[in-house]
Amino acid sequence: MEIIRDPLWNNIRVDGLALQLIDTPVFQRLRYIRQLGLAYLVYPGATHTRFEHALGAYHLCKTTLALLKERDALRDISEEECTIVAVAALLHDIGHYPFSHALEEIGATHHEDVAAPLIGSGAVAEVLQRHISADAPQRVLALIRGESESPLQGLISGSLDLDKIEYLKRDAHMCGVPYGEIDVDRLINSLMLVRAPETGQTVIGVAEKGLSALESLLFAKYQMYRNVYWHHAVRSATAMYKRLVDDACRAGTLTNDQLVQFTDEGLLFYLSDKAPSSLLQALRGRQLYKRAAEWPASELEEGFAEWIGDDRQRTVQTENRIAAAMGLMPGEVLLDYPEKTQMLGLDIPVVRRNALVEQLTERGIRGAINLPVLSQELYRSARWLRVFTAQDRAWDRQQILDIIATA
Repeated sequence: MEIIRDPLWNNIRVDGLALQLIDTPVFQRLRYIRQLGLAYLVYPGATHTRFEHALGAYHLCKTTLALLKERDALRDISEEECTIVAVAALLHDIGHYPFSHALEEIGATHHEDVAAPLIGSGAVAEVLQRHISADAPQRVLALIRGESESPLQGLISGSLDLDKIEYLKRDAHMCGVPYGEIDVDRLINSLMLVRAPETGQTVIGVAEKGLSALESLLFAKYQMYRNVYWHHAVRSATAMYKRLVDDACRAGTLTNDQLVQFTDEGLLFYLSDKAPSSLLQALRGRQLYKRAAEWPASELEEGFAEWIGDDRQRTVQTENRIAAAMGLMPGEVLLDYPEKTQMLGLDIPVVRRNALVEQLTERGIRGAINLPVLSQELYRSARWLRVFTAQDRAWDRQQILDIIATA
């Protein structure tokens, strides 16, 4: 057992199996993938990486498993299954691209799918098979993808998984903002194994006493999206990065297989050499595009411009149409309409004080804030459709909106 010092959780105890996985090249690469992508251009402290986040998720998972075991909640779950779950917490982000989630927004394979060959073969698979079982890599992958039948699936992927708790606390701490105040101790002490009322399966649920802590998680997530993750300058930098990588991929300079192998700086260095551009130069010099126009999602019709998130070709064509109408060059206008389906979604069993179990879904739950409905309202208020331009001038907002509407 080794101790790793961490600024958020203090001492993280790491066992021999975890140490061997941490020492693999694919895990060490996470040291050079920033957790918040380009947010460091706005919040200078946001230089923390996927490496320490993964260690933090592992720490919370081990802590939660110990609490469940202490209450004899794991009597029907094998020690091997608990080990598999802890490993999944450690490896859950191993497939991330440079600058984290940004490239998934231009159609790159989701990081959970990218993880499949990294866990299913090579050094990681060898360690898992040698120390756990022949099918350990597949069981770990199923948990990461949210496809496992394990009762502990909800700790790794779900409405209240430990990943969310960890990144919200860490991101707020490293950015120096007061928005990630979550009652973590209360929350993980409220986690239970229960029978889901709708399916009868044993799953992770939460005791009613933890609802206030769950509310703190919801509001922290909203505040972080509104003020950090979807901050206008962060989204400008992200839009610039997406466009320059997409242009390089369309030109054949980059492939999806290459992207998975790069670190943050490694990719920028490669692009500087193979595909230099004024856009890349502006990004590296923090000459960020300015807001030409913006509209909150709450003011737009349901479904308006949703194609920005899933039709890259249409998005680029529309950007170029707007640029031409404004007298700008292709690549000097960028559209941004961030989307996170289930950003604030909730679907988890709640054990009431009378021992009855109710599902907290979009219908809400008696005697509590209607968290699911509230979450959708918060999501719409945090989300903005923005148009960024290379030149900071006054533009005709209605003309821009009309082009988007007819795209």
